[in-house]
Amino acid sequence: MGLAAGAVLAIGAPLAASAHVTVNPNTATPGSYATVNFRVPTESETASTVKVEVALPTDTPLSSVLVEPVPGWTATVEKGALPAPVEVDGNTISDAALKIVWQADQGVGIGQDQFQIFSAVLGPVPDTGHLLLPATQTYSDGEVVDWAATPDQVAADDTLEPAPVLYINDTPPTAEHSHGSTATTTASGMDDHSSEVSAATSDSSSGVALGLSIAALVVAAAGAVLGALAFARRPKRV
Repeated sequence: MGLAAGAVLAIGAPLAASAHVTVNPNTATPGSYATVNFRVPTESETASTVKVEVALPTDTPLSSVLVEPVPGWTATVEKGALPAPVEVDGNTISDAALKIVWQADQGVGIGQDQFQIFSAVLGPVPDTGHLLLPATQTYSDGEVVDWAATPDQVAADDTLEPAPVLYINDTPPTAEHSHGSTATTTASGMDDHSSEVSAATSDSSSGVALGLSIAALVVAAAGAVLGALAFARRPKRV
């Protein structure tokens, strides 16, 4: 029983730690139009996720932002004036996309033990180190979670809520973050993202499958030990 309890704790800890808003793939090539998938899990045990907002960079603005329709959700790309004009490819840009908002329709949301993937095409990807893409997650009970901490802030304090980060010239900090992350652009300049959505889903399910396999092995081992003890204590026939 002690071994089984330890296995459950060991399995539950990494799963809980990974339950945050992420972007996958998390790397892109400068100048490309990258298809990225925001994976949004619900951590609340009493409420569902009904709104997701992703802030876009204003110092290295994106001139093209497209969103993929999600049944039951309304997707909006909010545009507006930049804090200061920025030169992009020889053109001065004073207005750009500032935020992507996904709002759940009435009676729709991401429930407990569920996640949703929201896809978008961002480009042209600027020639910079990385893009911080802070996300705000709103629950049906009014709770709001800001996923906005930078990689440096998270390195100094791992209790902070990390923002999704799209790495361009910088290297992702760990192998976990770089798993299946390089975006491949098509001849038209946009990524074929269907495989990336599958990769994001399989990445999540594979961790759960591994945990269940470990738990099954622990239970089987405990059963074998109990069976051996019972056999040893059986009365011997004269």
